[in-house]
Amino acid sequence: MINVDLSGRTAVVTGASGGLGRTISTTLARAGADIVIHYHKNREQAEKLVREIREMGRRSMSVQAEITDQKSVFAMKEKIICEIGHPLIVVTNAVVQIHPWATVLEEEISDYESQFKSCVLQNVIMAKAFVPEMIREKWGRVIGINTECAMQNSPSQSAYVSGKRGMDGVLRVLAREVAQHGITVNQVAPGWTITDDRDDSGSEGSKNYAKGVPMKRRGVAQEIANVVAFLASDLSSFMTGVYIPVCGGNVMPAI
Repeated sequence: MINVDLSGRTAVVTGASGGLGRTISTTLARAGADIVIHYHKNREQAEKLVREIREMGRRSMSVQAEITDQKSVFAMKEKIICEIGHPLIVVTNAVVQIHPWATVLEEEISDYESQFKSCVLQNVIMAKAFVPEMIREKWGRVIGINTECAMQNSPSQSAYVSGKRGMDGVLRVLAREVAQHGITVNQVAPGWTITDDRDDSGSEGSKNYAKGVPMKRRGVAQEIANVVAFLASDLSSFMTGVYIPVCGGNVMPAI
């Protein structure tokens, strides 16, 4: 039997207090990893998640940081090192939410700025903070949560897509730069996912979306987290620079 075994590893998950972040965190913990819960505002949910993970027998801590600010992220790194050690698995899941989406002519400039900061700069800063230790250890995993939207380029998605496509470029270049050190850099791209805090699967919009998905349904957070766990493990040791859609076939990268 092949198992995803992350025993002895520590992972930091940004935006871990949200629905998908919580599922990613608990999944990595079930695979044996100790977990650092990053949050921006929802301290109560973060602390609840820490308790849940500790009950599994794993070490866990929560830490607040502004993931688009280098000083804040580096302060977070120092807290993590002091309390739990160096994380060698980094999952960049946090993103600034913008609603409603609008056309290019109507979208606010500030929305493009927020997506650049939370998608591109987050990944640059997290890499600067945590990849040097991965290089020293000659092992590491960087896993970015992207989106199927980056391939769809649908009307009204320009701010979100521009940030996520920029993130894709940064992570692919990083993958080439650090591969020689035993570090992999990959991306998971969910579709419109059902999470434990947002089950709107019965809505008309959800039903219409599902009709267009080859598998005729929406994915659930656990299905995304399973792929993250695989990429975090040694089972994926010869995969790097990849963008993996987890969206029931709704987008299919082609050669």
